[in-house]
Amino acid sequence: MNIDLEQIRNHFKKDRFATGNGVVIDSVTEDCVTCSIELNTEHRNSVDNVQGGVIFTLADFTFAVHSNLAWVYGEDVGVTVGQSCSIAFLKSTKGSCLTAKSTCLFKGRSVSVYRICVEDDRGVPIAEMLANGFTSTKR
Repeated sequence: MNIDLEQIRNHFKKDRFATGNGVVIDSVTEDCVTCSIELNTEHRNSVDNVQGGVIFTLADFTFAVHSNLAWVYGEDVGVTVGQSCSIAFLKSTKGSCLTAKSTCLFKGRSVSVYRICVEDDRGVPIAEMLANGFTSTKR
């Protein structure tokens, strides 16, 4: 698969919740997708920590991009959606940016498993998500 980053970004800009909150796709390969978000006051909760939903959204969006690469490129596969996700929030961040990296642990015909690691711009692990995907019927 010859990956065109701009084509991927153009397709996923339709995810208005993630992109509207500032999530961007930084890099894409078949083996790893990296997305990030610059943090601002809108991402903070009442005790001035990054709201857990922001971290989850970044991880979930990264999973969505990675698990649907073939579909975006027109391969005759179905759309993969999250079937279940487990996220562990490891630490609050003192940084100004979060980055999520996705790796595929297993990809079958209808079930897949991805690990998404989130860290801040200081290199501190912030969260880890294990996402199970389900691929629906073909186009």
